[in-house]
Amino acid sequence: MKTKLEIEIEKMMSGELYDANFNEELVPVLDATAQKCWDYNHMRPSQVQERMQLLRSLLGKTGELFKIVQPFYCDYGFNIEIGERFFANFNLVILDEAKVTFGDHVFIGPNCGFYTAGHPLDVEQRNAGLEYSKPIAVGSNVWIGAGVHVMPGVTIGDNTVIGGGSVVVHDIPSGVLAVGNPCHPIRKI
Repeated sequence: MKTKLEIEIEKMMSGELYDANFNEELVPVLDATAQKCWDYNHMRPSQVQERMQLLRSLLGKTGELFKIVQPFYCDYGFNIEIGERFFANFNLVILDEAKVTFGDHVFIGPNCGFYTAGHPLDVEQRNAGLEYSKPIAVGSNVWIGAGVHVMPGVTIGDNTVIGGGSVVVHDIPSGVLAVGNPCHPIRKI
């Protein structure tokens, strides 16, 4: 038999509306993750092994070699999977209510965000604290420039570059340079 927490996480990850703000099952998990992020963000840069160990305990899956420069923030952590040679610069934010996966050799500039959570247009549902989530997938050999924001449900293909300041609201194919708001491919690479 599933626990109430397992049921709520299934709803959250399936794209159904769920109570994200007042849910007695999810709020303690969010609080525990926030504490781990706080601990990580207050570790000394010289504490390389301790930082890697904390991230491995927080994230769902990691490659052997990776680096996330502090500060780093996420909601749950267990929904984040990063591949080999992953690098993220200062101020990475991942709202991982749904799965967020990164392939190998992904480079992320500073001040980037990946947001799986969305809120209903209906004001009563929104004010009740309901939200939904859609997964994000980033392929291998992807470079994401500074200040990029990736919205719920987006897939970015392999060997692609997303130009700085872009807002990615639609899927981006493999092997392109894409820029803008909304982000769109401008040429093959």
